Amino acid sequence: MSFMKFYKEQVKVIRERDPAIKRNIEVFLYPSFWAVYYYRKAHKRYLKGQYFRARRISQRAARKTGIEIHPGAVIGDGFFIDHGHGVVIGETTVIGDNVTLYQGVTLGGTGKEQGKRHPTLEDNVMVSVGAKVIGSFTVGANSKIGAGSVVLSEVPPNSTVVGVPGRVVKQDDVKIPRMDLDQIHLPDPVLNDIETLKKENEALKEAIQQLADRIEK
Repeated sequence: MSFMKFYKEQVKVIRERDPAIKRNIEVFLYPSFWAVYYYRKAHKRYLKGQYFRARRISQRAARKTGIEIHPGAVIGDGFFIDHGHGVVIGETTVIGDNVTLYQGVTLGGTGKEQGKRHPTLEDNVMVSVGAKVIGSFTVGANSKIGAGSVVLSEVPPNSTVVGVPGRVVKQDDVKIPRMDLDQIHLPDPVLNDIETLKKENEALKEAIQQLADRIEK
């Protein structure tokens, strides 16, 4: 891909997902722009077996952008990292099209696996701030990973995952639109459990009071 073609693609991607951009030329100020650009160059070297040259390119990009993408990772079109500092993407990671990551995200391995040891993110996945996706499994298409979540196992398509460890709290047959980048209004399973316990406690107190009233009579 030529630099101009890459530039036009990134203008479209960033304008679509970041309301902060005002002029096209601002894409040159985005760490994501340069991190992805140098990843593409390094990945070509990696595929040719030029591993040292590939890593040299990727490490220079990491120092300049704060985003570390291993040149062995496979990344589709329309990829965007918002802000990006602290993002780490491991060697055997596979990322589909139109995926969005936020700052502090790690797509890592457990350190115990051989071969494919990093996650696969299918199309239209969004991973929120500080989330960690660790291990060789698949996050299904159109899924959302909540901020600060630690995901250690398979995620079905069209799911919302929150918590530590991450668990699926929403799943249905309706696809999540690519523009649905809301990181705030996600289900809170802990709060839901507390609310359930409160209701059960009130019901139990009422039942005890009724029993006490009967005994008095």
